[in-house]
Amino acid sequence: MPHFIIECSEPIIAMKSPEEIMQKVYNTAKATQLFSKGDIKVRIKPYKYYNIGNTNNDFIHAFSYIMEGRTEDEKNSLSLSIIAKLKLMFPTVPIISINIKNFEKVGYCNKFMI
Repeated sequence: MPHFIIECSEPIIAMKSPEEIMQKVYNTAKATQLFSKGDIKVRIKPYKYYNIGNTNNDFIHAFSYIMEGRTEDEKNSLSLSIIAKLKLMFPTVPIISINIKNFEKVGYCNKFMI
């Protein structure tokens, strides 16, 4: 925990490598000191086909899933930090956004818990 799933238009990965984008999100999440470095997971899904307001404008959106218990301020700080770093990487991309959702401890399980 946490998981960061970056969805983007396919041209984004021609501007910067997927590894570079994922590493930037990883490093930014790690720098918040909200998570242990071994717990941060980042994936990227580029889309060839998409419709953004009836345009084909480039976009980046990160879906973030974190274990419940973080404050609103911590979540807002995490969001702002990631968007600020992505904005620096992609100054011409018109849509860069993120949302953070909580994993509930109830119902969550992984193989180390068994």
